[in-house]
Amino acid sequence: MQDTPPDASRSKVIRWLVIAAGAGVVLLIALGLLLTRPLPPRTVVMATGAEGGAYGPIGQRYREIFARHGVRLELRATKGSLENVELLRDPRSGVSVALVQSGVTSAAQAPELLSLGTLFYEPFWLFKHVEQEAHSKALRQGMRVSLGVPGSGSYKIARELVAAVGFDLSRVQVHDLSPLEAGDALVRGDLDFVGIAMAWDAPVVQRLLRHESIQPVDWPRADAHIALRPYLSKLILPRGVADLANDRPPRDLTLIAAKASLVVHRDLHPALQYLLLEAASEIHSAPGLFRKAGEFPAAEPIDLPLSEFAREYYRSGRPFLQRYLPFWLAALTARLLVLLIPVVGIAYPLFRLIPALYGWTMRRRIFRLYGELKFLEAGVGVAGASSGALSEQLDRLEERANRLHVPVAFAHLLYTLKVHISLVRQRVRSGQPGQPSA
Repeated sequence: MQDTPPDASRSKVIRWLVIAAGAGVVLLIALGLLLTRPLPPRTVVMATGAEGGAYGPIGQRYREIFARHGVRLELRATKGSLENVELLRDPRSGVSVALVQSGVTSAAQAPELLSLGTLFYEPFWLFKHVEQEAHSKALRQGMRVSLGVPGSGSYKIARELVAAVGFDLSRVQVHDLSPLEAGDALVRGDLDFVGIAMAWDAPVVQRLLRHESIQPVDWPRADAHIALRPYLSKLILPRGVADLANDRPPRDLTLIAAKASLVVHRDLHPALQYLLLEAASEIHSAPGLFRKAGEFPAAEPIDLPLSEFAREYYRSGRPFLQRYLPFWLAALTARLLVLLIPVVGIAYPLFRLIPALYGWTMRRRIFRLYGELKFLEAGVGVAGASSGALSEQLDRLEERANRLHVPVAFAHLLYTLKVHISLVRQRVRSGQPGQPSA
């Protein structure tokens, strides 16, 4: 019986084991690449708002923070929150982040959108020309009115609130003007009444509050409006806060306000969501006229559900890697960890199995010779068995054992085999029957 050349047999076994293990690792990496998220994009598009509003300057601050982390934030001016929502929902627009007023959408209307939290209050301001101050009602028949442009949050909220008090807009002249255009027209006297939903520090709001020919109007039934529309809040604008020297406004004003939220498409990369939340904390956490320090950003899912990454951020802060590594290095490391953990988890026992398989192969080669030795041992002393033939077979078996090369770890098995061959040869020479090996 001829044994396989030892070096060739050993190399063949090792080669196939390594090939199998390598193929398994490659398969795991490929599967991980398919199942894990890619690296975040280098450019992100953010929808802001109309000219003259607060969204534009806020967007600029977000862009500066993103630039520090090597991400380009492209700002897109819009008519307002309604248009922002439509852009977010349109996959062809490229917009993945936007500032949105509360009350303009819902999870049922936009299931593909998520909130990262609320950022600041946006009061709904009512301004009228001083010539109208003598009239008891804010709106009257024939007045020239602007309540925002289609696509803006002001446009939607204003019509809801006007309808709630039973006023028919067909009785007035409605001009669909942007906040900046409406402010200019009101100052010139081309409009009698303007309603806009904007942050306190919006330039057009500051101008109208300070202008001597413009009178701000408060909301006498603010509590009722808020009870009917939970997305609204009640605020008090203190007397003289816009201009103490000239006592503007001349009295405390009761306002109702929406809240601006940071809204993203649900497919936005988690690393970018965390970066947006970090920027929001830097920009909006300072105290202001209507907010305390640290009040915003807030984990308030007013219209849309809160992103799971936003919930984690508000609960635990930034992810561990982003606390200690630059943005892109943290994103790359996070992806590598997602790939390596399952690969190591499966590859480690796989590579531990290779030595075990190799050891089993080496022992099998020795034990196969043991099987032949046991057969020869059983023939010692049996009637008809030729001692010369048995000795010849033992010599051939010993020769094969001598040609068998094994690693040092298995040399003791080979030496033991040779000792047992010698013992059986001695029994053959003495003609004594042997006991088959157990």
